[in-house]
Parts: sequence; structure tokens; C-alpha cells
Amino acid sequence: MESGLQLTLLLLGSAVLGVVAFRMLHLPPMLGYLAVGVLIGPHALGLAENSPTTHGLAEFGVVFLMFSIGLEFSLAQLKAMRRLVFGLGLAQVVLTIVATVLAGFVAARFAPHLRIGWQAAFALGGALAMSSTAIVVKLLTERLELESPHGRLIIGILLFQDLAVVPLLILIPSLANPEHLAANLAWAGVKAAAVLALLLFFGQKWMRKWFTVVVKRRSQELFMLNLLLVTLGAAWITERAGLSMALGAFVAGMLISETQYKHQVEEDIKPFRDVLLGLFFITIGMLLNVQLVLQNWWLVLILLAVPVLLKFALIALLAKAFGSSDGVAMRTGLALAQAGEFGFVLLNLASGSNLIDPFLIQLVLASMVLSMLVAPFVIAKSDQLVMKIASNEWMLQSLQLTQLASRTMAAQKHVIVAGFGRSGQSLATLLTEEKLPWYALDLDPERVQEAQAAGSNVSYGDAGRREALIAAGIKRASALVITFADTRAALRVLDLVHELAPSVPVIVRSHDDSDLDALKKAGAAEVVPEALESSLMLASHALVVMGVPLRRVVHRVQTARDERYAALRGYFHGASDVVDDPEHNYVRLHSVLLPDNAAAAGRALGELALDEVKAEVTIVRRGRDRLEARADTVLQAGDVVVLRGSADAVERAEARLL
Repeated sequence: MESGLQLTLLLLGSAVLGVVAFRMLHLPPMLGYLAVGVLIGPHALGLAENSPTTHGLAEFGVVFLMFSIGLEFSLAQLKAMRRLVFGLGLAQVVLTIVATVLAGFVAARFAPHLRIGWQAAFALGGALAMSSTAIVVKLLTERLELESPHGRLIIGILLFQDLAVVPLLILIPSLANPEHLAANLAWAGVKAAAVLALLLFFGQKWMRKWFTVVVKRRSQELFMLNLLLVTLGAAWITERAGLSMALGAFVAGMLISETQYKHQVEEDIKPFRDVLLGLFFITIGMLLNVQLVLQNWWLVLILLAVPVLLKFALIALLAKAFGSSDGVAMRTGLALAQAGEFGFVLLNLASGSNLIDPFLIQLVLASMVLSMLVAPFVIAKSDQLVMKIASNEWMLQSLQLTQLASRTMAAQKHVIVAGFGRSGQSLATLLTEEKLPWYALDLDPERVQEAQAAGSNVSYGDAGRREALIAAGIKRASALVITFADTRAALRVLDLVHELAPSVPVIVRSHDDSDLDALKKAGAAEVVPEALESSLMLASHALVVMGVPLRRVVHRVQTARDERYAALRGYFHGASDVVDDPEHNYVRLHSVLLPDNAAAAGRALGELALDEVKAEVTIVRRGRDRLEARADTVLQAGDVVVLRGSADAVERAEARLL
């Protein structure tokens, strides 16, 4: 029997290794947790078992997940998207459950040993109706498709799926006792209404006031303690009422979402949610009996193919019925055909209520995991699949490109603006004032429609597609400006421009200098890092206020730009500097004090050949003097050498100095 500490260390160690492996394969961490659970579970290596301790931790993961969903619950957003959320989303969930119940009746006739009653089929339908918000939103963001027509449909359906979990958490346990089902459901409904009314009525009155009292104490520790108290307290109230803990957490999140502390709470709760949710997915993986699945692999493949294909067809038909084109409907169906994280929550709930035969649970669980594994590849190939299936998709896209080409046909030496957001519109305004021709491409249909109505030269189109660039007249353009700060998308555009019109200069916007070299290497004529430009503007205003002549200030700013921000690149990192991508080597500054026994003491900088490790010395400080970092500068013990380079380069240079 493992101790609690041994079990915790095993779970944490396995989780780290699994997430690292799946990150390297560019797959969602959730799949890494599931794979780890399968591997260390009682049906594989047998390193861990489904103990009450593990399940307790996992249940807290679901609590914090539902709290986060409640935190994102926005009445304004639901009102704006009510047709998609309560029309398309509701139809998708309800019809998926109905279709699963009908399939359950058929299956019960041919396989009575599986014990597929309508209650089990209902629970399965609820689980299969869910799609993975984590996978889909991440991929849509990377592909710049959140604001596309199919992106809006997908977000609307996902919103309703998240909301549908709340009543399903109440319904599924009540289905376990069919003899008193009506009474159980009525009693559960009464309790839910009473608890929700209590929490919402009193909660709305005191939540904002109480958080204000806590915040005025100016203690981060107290704020965090209060947040945990509110979340777990609401979960305890609903559990004592015989309802799900997750329901109480959802309500707590809803209440806090109406306060001004919402964004701070989101950041503070995220570590708890992600770690505990990871443990939940590990416990789900531990349920999977690999040997049983391999023995019945053909059933798993059937349960993988049939629900995915039916869900794709159902969502595509519903999207078509709501007025979407064939291409948009199919892209929506392909993106949402897989299973989702809430599906595991509901399946686990049904398993705990003994609604579904354990053998069937194993097969469904395996098929859901496989559907999530293939989802990234299906979404990545969705354009090609849609082109092959939808007969009129080529025609619609050709029409869009024809309209775009007809608008730019007469344009010569024009500027193509990729992205018509705030930066793109500011650029267009300045170009218009200078009487320079321009044409913009954007992927937000509402923005395009509004801008076209105002007379702007903008069309719906993706600058990352060869056909769109050709239609926009890239070969006749004088320049192309990428106004969105997305390095991956910018590199794709640069690659196409290099192929189609290598002589056209491309100006790229980026967040900071971390990708400046990569963008320049890909062919960008100019890269404008927001962080460095804002630093330049801040410094120039400060210099003017301090009395430095404007002419000298302008000269200094221009020199910094001409030198590709060399003097500004890199900075001293501190504990408060959070790096979004830990694998990325950001340029940084690092100070090294040379002790008496340093290898570099008494040697010239040129002898050290620090450029071999891709690092450079920006300055040498000796006492109060600052020495120029020249090749013939001889270092002495006690000198402070300031290095610039990536984390790896700086580390190697420091080792060479010492």
C-alpha cells in the first residue's frame, strides 16, 4: 500500500514526463495526462491504484474547472450570441442525446448483456455531446480563425456545451434509480432551485462587498485564502444539499464574474485548476483497461468512427439549417466531432452511479481518448477535406477571390495591409492622408462589412493563403505590412511573398524582439517590436521633458532603429518576468562578477571568443568606471561583465569567463 506522499510524487513525476513528451509532439497536455494515467494505472504497469485519495484530488480538479467556467459566464456575451448559443448549441446537445438514446434502444436489442437502458444511453449521449474546448480554441487561435464564420459557430456551440454540463450534473445521478425517477428529478430540481436562489440572492448582495473588504487589507495571501474559501464553501453547500460540488463552484464563479476582481481571480486560480484537473485526467486514464480494449479493438474503432461521423454530420446539418454555407458548416462539424473534457466528467459520474456496464465504459472511454488524439490532425486538414467534400466551396472561394481581384485590378504600387484591426486602420488612415493607395485583408466578417460600408478598401481574405495574396495584387504592390503580432502567421506570409514577389518589401509587427532575428531571416524588410518601440517613445518624451533638444532626441531614436534596436535588445530578467514559452530563448542581459580565480582575469575580450557561444559583452564595469567592450579590453578580477544573448548563450559565456 503506497503512502500519500509516495502516491503524490508518482502522480506529479508521471504528469511532468507525460506533459513534456506531448508538448514536444505539439499535442495538448490533457492527452499527456490521459496517457500517463493509462500507463501507471492498475490495468497496465500497476504503479498506482484508484484510491480514495486520488479521487478526492481529482474531484477538486472538476470543482476548479467548473469555477473557471462560471467565471467566464457573461450575460452580455450570451445575449449577443443567443441565437448561436441557445439555438444551434441547444439543438446540437439535445439531438446528440436523442440520437444516442435511439441508438441505445437498437443496441439493447442486439446486445442485451451490455445493459444499455435509456438511462445509460442518456448519460452516454450527454458525454458524447461534449467537445474539447481546450483543444478546439487553442487550434482556432493558432490558425487565426476565432473571428471567422465557422469560428463564431464553434464558440457558440462550445458555450452552450459548457452550460449544459450544469443540468446534466444534476440529471445523471438521478437516473440511477428509475423506480422513483420523477420524484428524484423533482426533488433534485427543488433543491437546486433553493440552493441556487440562496447563493445567487445572498451572494450577489455580499460578494462584491466582502471582496472589497478583503482587498483593502492589501494581502495577496489573504486574497488567495478568501478565494479558496468562497470556491470550496459554495461547493460544500451544494454537496450538503445532495447536489454536485461542481454546481456550487460554478455558481461561485458566476458571482465573482460580476465583480471587478474577475481577472485577478482568473490568474490566481489557474495554477490550482490546471494541476488538479491534470490529476483528474490521470485518474480517468487509470480507469482504462488496455488489455480489454486491445481484445475488442474492432468495437473501439466502431465506437470511435460512428459517433464522430454522426456528430460531424449532425453539427454540419444544423449549421447549414442556421444559414451557413456548406464550407462553414463542414468546418464547424469537423472541429467539434471529437469528445471533450466534460465528456469524461459525465462518463465518470455515470460510472459512479452504476448506470453503464463497466465493459461498455472501457470501450467508450478508449474511443473518446482516440477521438481527441486525432482531433488536431483533422482540424489541421479541415480546409483540404472541405474542398474535396463540398462541391460549391471552390465556387464560393473563387467568387471571393474574384471580387477581391476586381477591386485591386487597377491598383499599382499599392500597399497591402494584412489585418485591419486597430493597427491596420491607423496605418490606413495615415496612408490615405498621404494619398498613397492601399488595400486591406481581414478575417473578421463583421469588421469587413462595417469597413466596406464606410468606403474602406478592405476585403475578407487570409494573407496566409497564396490565392488571396495573388488576388490582392502582390506582384504589383509596393509593400506589404503585417499588422497582427503573430510570428507563426507572419512567417507563413513571408514565405509566400518570398515565393510570389521576392522584391516586395514586407514590414512586420511583433510583440517584442524575441523573434526579430527569425523574421529578418525569413525576409522581413523591417520588424517593429511593440515593446521596444514603446520604450523608445517613453524615453523620447522623458528626454524632451528633461530639456534635451528635440533634434538630438529624434536623432537618438532614429539611430536606435537604424541599428535594429541593438542597444535596447535584451534586459535583466527578474522573478516577476513571466515567459509564455519556456522553450523560447529570449534575449536577455546578465551581469557576471569576475572573482580572483576567474579564467578570464588578465585576458583580453578578443581572446575569449565569446561570439563562438553566440553571446556578446555590452559593457565592462570596473569600480565606478564603465569600460568600452573592445577586443583589446583586458579583464581584471573584480570587473563586472554584462553579457547579452539567449539564456543558453549567456550561461555558456559565463562558464567561459569563470
